[in-house]
Amino acid sequence: MKKFLAAATAVLLLAGCGNGAASGGNNPEEKSIRIAYQAFPSGDLIVKNQGLLEKALPDYKITWTKFDSGASINTAFVAKSVDIAAIGSSPVARGLSAPLNIPYQVAFVLDVAGDNEALVARNGSGVDDVAGLRGKKVATPFASTAHYSLLAALDSAGVKESELTIVDLEPQDILAAWTRGDIDAAYSWLPSLDALKKNGKVLITSRELAAGGKPTLDLGVVSTAFATAHPAAVDAWRKAEAQALDIIATDPDAAAKAVGTELNLPAADAKAQLSQGVFLKPADLSSPEWLGTEGAPGKLADNLVSAAEFLKSQQKIDAVPSLADVQKAIYVKGLPGVLS
Repeated sequence: MKKFLAAATAVLLLAGCGNGAASGGNNPEEKSIRIAYQAFPSGDLIVKNQGLLEKALPDYKITWTKFDSGASINTAFVAKSVDIAAIGSSPVARGLSAPLNIPYQVAFVLDVAGDNEALVARNGSGVDDVAGLRGKKVATPFASTAHYSLLAALDSAGVKESELTIVDLEPQDILAAWTRGDIDAAYSWLPSLDALKKNGKVLITSRELAAGGKPTLDLGVVSTAFATAHPAAVDAWRKAEAQALDIIATDPDAAAKAVGTELNLPAADAKAQLSQGVFLKPADLSSPEWLGTEGAPGKLADNLVSAAEFLKSQQKIDAVPSLADVQKAIYVKGLPGVLS
């Protein structure tokens, strides 16, 4: 909690230094959108690279800011310095729970984690399975989907968190620690995951954990205040994200080129990384399995409550929000019409 408060203070200080980070967003008259994105293979990077949202909303000033993890994005939402974000389901579950109680809503499913997130043991560490992590040092970005998945993997293997050392490192710092031999294993995501695999063994993937009842997702969230003030802009953003999903499905080469440009990767590598994720069809988003519709919220709300329950059992949050409250945090206004 100290780490969170320190980060929140830093963001608030930045917002007060005249960069305009804390202004706009909530005012219907001020046409600006502050978007938080992360550098992982997704349709969100296609939207950014191809300027799909800028084309749809030429009257808006759109600012894209890169974040390294969901924890820092949650901090930015608390500081009111971001309007829309790409963020993992575990950080969202934290954000909707006490003590954060962030007023934002889930409006899109960017992807379902598959083999694009995994737990890898470094060659030479002597670790051959999850149980072998006892007494070892494992890195992951705290409060991320990878952190949630690491805890779920340990729980499934009967390993207590106290039986190993878990260190909080962002993906790029994980690579540096991995190269130095400072850590024995890491739970991370693409593109850094590919580098870990070159000198390591995959112990378990998020796809396998999903099959065992602990799925994780990358979500598009919007602040409640922004959605209230700019509903048409939210619709345009959802349409742009849906267009990106269509590009992934129908023109994988174009998708790979856009994502590769954003990640500074050859298109062939980006294409391989995109193939490791699970991307929904836009029409599926309003189904009962995912977001649902007005008056009939989907199972995504149940997923987030389940994630919160697990985080509470691991003493990572203070309390689990009610299903009704989480259902209210699913933004489905006009969703079928937007995506049709």
